[in-house]
Amino acid sequence: MLSKVYLYNTLSKKVEEFIPHEPGKVSMYTCGPTVYHFAHIGNLRSYIMEDVLEKALRYDGYEVKRVMNITDVGHLSSDADTGEDKMLKGAKREHKTVMEIAKFYTDAFFEDCRKLNIKRPDVVEPATHCIGEYIKIISRLLENGYAYIAGDNVYFDTSKLCDYYVLTGHSSEDLMVGVRDDVDQDPNKRNKADFVLWFTKSKFDDQELKWDSPWGVGYPGWHIECSGISLKHLGEYLDLHCGGVDNIFPHHTNEIAQSEAYLGHKWCNYWFHIHHLNDKTGKMSKSKGDFLTVSLLESKGYDPLIYRLFCLQSHYRKPLMFSYDALDNTATAYQRLKKRIAALDPAGEPDLAAAEPYRVKFAQALGNDLNTSMALTVLYDVLKAPISDATKRWLAADFDRVLSLDLVTEPMVQEAPAIDAELEAYITEKIAERTAAKQAKDYARADAIRAELAEKGILLKDTREGTTWQKA
Repeated sequence: MLSKVYLYNTLSKKVEEFIPHEPGKVSMYTCGPTVYHFAHIGNLRSYIMEDVLEKALRYDGYEVKRVMNITDVGHLSSDADTGEDKMLKGAKREHKTVMEIAKFYTDAFFEDCRKLNIKRPDVVEPATHCIGEYIKIISRLLENGYAYIAGDNVYFDTSKLCDYYVLTGHSSEDLMVGVRDDVDQDPNKRNKADFVLWFTKSKFDDQELKWDSPWGVGYPGWHIECSGISLKHLGEYLDLHCGGVDNIFPHHTNEIAQSEAYLGHKWCNYWFHIHHLNDKTGKMSKSKGDFLTVSLLESKGYDPLIYRLFCLQSHYRKPLMFSYDALDNTATAYQRLKKRIAALDPAGEPDLAAAEPYRVKFAQALGNDLNTSMALTVLYDVLKAPISDATKRWLAADFDRVLSLDLVTEPMVQEAPAIDAELEAYITEKIAERTAAKQAKDYARADAIRAELAEKGILLKDTREGTTWQKA
């Protein structure tokens, strides 16, 4: 399909067409969890929407490689290098080792993802696995004058950059300090915006995880980890970086600073951020003590996919207000939707030509800055449409490749046709015929050929490089 995709880019502060570096392929990085506690449902809103974005791109025909880190060291209780390591804090709380804590809560996170039908990224890399990458990056930053050593720690010098605040649009005079906690001034810093690349034992003698480095025994700062993992697996040019809005500053701001200083060129073109989930007390946070988890919702009788639908009903760039009344309304809507689809008569074959316009509308909704509520509207339009039940059921299953709401639980009756040499030659001939018709501006004939192939279970995709096809 490869239709145009438009996303709000935090870097440009506007909705713009998404154009990856390599046509048809997307390199995607998403900030993963700090595995010192259970994920709350506010955290999981971000992962749900990133999952939808990845699946929407795949639905549209893109080849996506998605990488996510697991932070198991280096993330302090303040985002700006103060407080204690969150992993050490979790270990003290539960009287376990840091690695025991990391293993338990990593497993718990992916179990929550499984319940929410969140696809596991193609690459999941714990921060502790890439110490060599961080040392390599930090060494070059020191060599090129972008970093300095003070108090035995290594700091990034933000004064060396022309526009450190390119992602936020702020200035040094209105520096946002502490998006999660108040920030104490570090006397070792040359500038208040500077951040730690490598901590040594001089700062935290009780730190459990430490490694040898050219600057002393210690451990990496939180920000360098995502840069190192992304560069390792996705190379020097990143298409799409995702996270919650609370990652914009300082985390993503610092990622841009260190990555581009290291590389010497622009690193990532598109930044995708998901807004907070709020309740009546404000933004959900683990620091409040009690917080909502998937397991808690289950204990109250809610299918986790009800929460997924709750998130899809709202736009990712708007704050979402959680209440049990709102979740109850979503539960009712979800049950009714499932019943309507289950009641469809599966007999007969779907009319793929009739289905195609709805697939286009669905893709357009997702391509309009990931408008999931409009995509759901297209699904409801399908259920009311004057098309066969088999076609409606086929479309529900097709849309669910992105929505992931378990809308069709039984296997589809229609099996995709096998592609043999004779059929492949026929398809190639028809594509050539359709191309000639389009060049002659005979669009009616071109559309008729597309419909003819769709009836045989062959879907065409018009790309910048020409027309491709796939089995439905």
